[in-house]
Amino acid sequence: MTPEAGPRTPEAGLVPAQAGRPGPIRIANCGGFYGDRLSAAEEMVEGGPIDVLTGDWLAELTMSILAGNRLKGRPGYARTFLTQMERVLGTCLDRGIRVVANAGGLDPAGCAEAVSALAERLGLRAAVAHVTGDDLMPLAGPPVNADTGETLRATPLTANAYLGGRPIAVALEHGADVVVTGRVTDAALVTGPGMWWFGWDPGDLDPLAGSVVAGHVIECGCQATGGNYAFFEEVPDLAHCGFPIAELYADGSSVITKHPGTGGLVSTGTVTAQLLYEIASPRYLGPDVTARFDTIRLEQEGPDRVRITGVRGEPPPDTLKVAVTYLGGYRNTMTLVLTGLDIAAKSRIAQEAIWARVPRESFEQVHVELTPLGADGGSGSPSPSHTGTAHMDAGHTSTEHTSTEHTGTEHTGTGHTGTGHTGTGHTGGGRGEVNRRDDAGTALLRITVMDPDQRRAGRAFSSAVVETGLASYPGFYGLTPPGDASPYGVYWPSSVDARAVLPVVTVNGIRVEVPHAPPSGPLLGEQAGGPPPGGAADAAIPPYAGDVAAGQVAPLGTVAGARSGDKGGDANLGVWVRDPARYPWLAAFLTVDRLRELLPEVGDLPIDRFALPNLHALNFVVHGLLGRGVAASPLLDAQAKALGERLRAVCVPIPR
Repeated sequence: MTPEAGPRTPEAGLVPAQAGRPGPIRIANCGGFYGDRLSAAEEMVEGGPIDVLTGDWLAELTMSILAGNRLKGRPGYARTFLTQMERVLGTCLDRGIRVVANAGGLDPAGCAEAVSALAERLGLRAAVAHVTGDDLMPLAGPPVNADTGETLRATPLTANAYLGGRPIAVALEHGADVVVTGRVTDAALVTGPGMWWFGWDPGDLDPLAGSVVAGHVIECGCQATGGNYAFFEEVPDLAHCGFPIAELYADGSSVITKHPGTGGLVSTGTVTAQLLYEIASPRYLGPDVTARFDTIRLEQEGPDRVRITGVRGEPPPDTLKVAVTYLGGYRNTMTLVLTGLDIAAKSRIAQEAIWARVPRESFEQVHVELTPLGADGGSGSPSPSHTGTAHMDAGHTSTEHTSTEHTGTEHTGTGHTGTGHTGTGHTGGGRGEVNRRDDAGTALLRITVMDPDQRRAGRAFSSAVVETGLASYPGFYGLTPPGDASPYGVYWPSSVDARAVLPVVTVNGIRVEVPHAPPSGPLLGEQAGGPPPGGAADAAIPPYAGDVAAGQVAPLGTVAGARSGDKGGDANLGVWVRDPARYPWLAAFLTVDRLRELLPEVGDLPIDRFALPNLHALNFVVHGLLGRGVAASPLLDAQAKALGERLRAVCVPIPR
């Protein structure tokens, strides 16, 4: 099956109105990333009634992985999707369950062809559609970085526009049992089936926005049902966490739930955590609609059932986001363990020995990260005597975060702090108290070199580290054997005029063009309510009358949850309180300046703060924390997954 197969039909921009059906449509997720639980598809199909089975395979990192696979002659799609389809395709066809997945990656046509071959081998008749048009290679000109304004000088490996849900709806309307896409927005996997089921057109902004929010909640699988939840000890049977289901209604409202009898938890807390994941402004831009996250209302409808209502929509931007990747070079990482006294001095000696054997300035980039593990092996909570800030041990900082962007030019900032040892070094209290040296403990020294020359960054570096094994600091041992350098990709966000991108659906030998269809006529949603543009969200925060510096000192995480993640080279950090009465305090206390104080690793990087009073939450975007994105980041926490937990561990004054 190829994009050119079969006769060509007239273009199809809208789903016919007769597609409308009574709600709700039950849309299940069976995967949040390439590598998620293989049994999930079978669990969702067999665990209870569903109408659509979806899965999200395409993180930004995945596109680089698939590009590497394609260069090696391997498929450019997610092969685990085929394993899952082998287990459930027959049942889905019998029960009328439609399958929608972005597992096509860089080769949706090839993936669809493989699914068709699988169906034939199983003796099944399945209409398998695929969506193309997201692949913009070869580019007409060098792409401009949407974040920095830079023009790419390297040769792109991939360039894919983020398509919306309309092509998915068209595929379903044309009888597809399975729809395989390439790069679409994660939420499109829910919005597309909603368009098909209810017959929404581009002007139905509020319903579209509601579907985007539902899609955002379930796209990451178990993160909506208790996975990675700040208050994880409240989640029952997390080891057998069920995957989420969105019951989507014609007005765009939804209920988030899971199959009965599965582990996990669906609560306003777990849903709030996922709503705050990998977002920026409350205006959540997408190809179908701009969803206003500051209009979301959550209600615990029953056990493991959270209703989402009130979402307002605005017209989508006239551009589509484009994910460009290119080969950045080669990198190699060696990790040494430092133990006992004089951690900072041992780090210095280790590096001096290494650079004496292979000059530091010979590499294009060098990144050194020193991460303490705690004097007593624990989390190392800050001392209560240091109100409002984390306190690191005297004699060393938690991270030496040094990056040589170009030979001879160093940029040094602090790294992962906030969970260091107590300032006193004491454990316990009263009788039996043990007094430790302030700089005693265990730390990881992680050294990464990056260079266009694979040989220079390869064994020449890692062998030099090993050679220091008997001529370095006392207690020397490493966690990484000497190895060759590996290639790394760089993510380059860009944009393209939406009218310049033509999605194409191929189904049953028919090729259907789906041109850009902006809203026309009355815009149902833009004037329907919700906060007006500007700083309305901040204006809606009730003032805090107390002293933000007063209160009992305790970890912030005792009253606040957090979830963090990556958005290209930026990190997002969402923080919320479960008690609405504490939100005025949180909003007054956790300013941008305070965040810098509590998380010194953010340094002087630009930070945006957005208030979401409707969720009792704040969202911070730390620009540039992850450099050129996860694929190229040398950080230990390359996706900023633990940034929120580092913040929650910091002791601050909390009002009673």
